[in-house]
Amino acid sequence: MTDIPSPPSCTADPRACIATAHALGVPRNYARVRALKRVREPQHFVFIGHDTQNRPLWLSIRAARAWAHMREAAARDNVELQIVSAFRSVEYQLGILKRKLERGLGVDEILRVSAAPGYSEHHSGHALDITAPGAAALEEEFECSAAFAWLSTNAQIYGFRLSYPRGNPHGVAYEPWHWCWHSKNRSL
Repeated sequence: MTDIPSPPSCTADPRACIATAHALGVPRNYARVRALKRVREPQHFVFIGHDTQNRPLWLSIRAARAWAHMREAAARDNVELQIVSAFRSVEYQLGILKRKLERGLGVDEILRVSAAPGYSEHHSGHALDITAPGAAALEEEFECSAAFAWLSTNAQIYGFRLSYPRGNPHGVAYEPWHWCWHSKNRSL
């Protein structure tokens, strides 16, 4: 029997993480300028397997159900979908910001490719960063894969949509790998 890891615990106060992000240089008007809303973390999670680096992954209950249906449908069409990232807490997102700052990146540069803590769709437990065998993870070249073509045609059936297309209003770089579940479909 395989041990299922414990669900993620969100121990840090999201407001404190956001305040720390502001202290590190995230503009106070970030949400207004980027047309983003604060994202709440879910109360309940479903373990959905491991990512490409063998780390445990979690989604909210309904997003996990939709992901399972979508992944199975892709497999029936001989398309393998792999996950690079799923749920991330506000605290974890703050860690991403800190690590990138420590590497010498500027806040503006970071915010073009990573949402500020408190504003990432990953906090919702609805977002996935997807890749496929042979595709470089988190790279634009994913758009040339059979997996991206399949998602572009079929993801909306399962309630998923590409969050950051080219020229999106949030000022986030094009991310062909980032898909978020938005469905109100009660049958999934």
